[in-house]
Amino acid sequence: MSKNRVTMFPEITDIINQLNPETIFEDRKETLRPLVEFIQTKVDKQEAIRINFICTHNSRRSHLSQIWGQVAAAYFKIPDVFCYSGGTEETALFPKVAETLLSQGFLVFKISKEKNPIYAIKYGVNAMPIIGFSKKYDSPFNPSSAFAAVMTCSQADNGCPFIVGAEKRIPIMFEDPKVSDNTPMQTQVYVERSLQIATEMFYVFSKILRREE
Repeated sequence: MSKNRVTMFPEITDIINQLNPETIFEDRKETLRPLVEFIQTKVDKQEAIRINFICTHNSRRSHLSQIWGQVAAAYFKIPDVFCYSGGTEETALFPKVAETLLSQGFLVFKISKEKNPIYAIKYGVNAMPIIGFSKKYDSPFNPSSAFAAVMTCSQADNGCPFIVGAEKRIPIMFEDPKVSDNTPMQTQVYVERSLQIATEMFYVFSKILRREE
């Protein structure tokens, strides 16, 4: 393993080794292609890569996308990748998402405990923590220009016809794991959605050709 690659927690490495991009259907790969192209263009120009994953409540799918996108970028050593998330409204990161990430090997801890708590999420001992909390997509915490807006749900895509500052708008919809809330299938559904998103983010970043130093 390259000395420049972050050493990830063993449980996360095990999950990564089991991801199989061959399970992604061709039509889904076409859906993911604009994100591959956006990232590749930025790499070729040696520009920072900013991706804001947007969903209605910024509570489930957008956070999972942000986290797995950042992990995939680190794994494939794509430099200057900054993944964010936001919503059309502010709520809170859903506790089952934090629980799911914990079960998959992430270190997740609250750094504030108000109604909309702030989480620090680490995928390796020396990795920069990913900060997770619910916020609107245009929050000052998120980039205001030169970013790709990835719409992870149809409600956000339909409700936000224009994202100020976005260089590119890319719809990549995921089924909401919320449908399983308060059912015996909840844990399984959240794990499956997390793994689907992980698989697709790893597929995207595996397609990027890094510029030789």
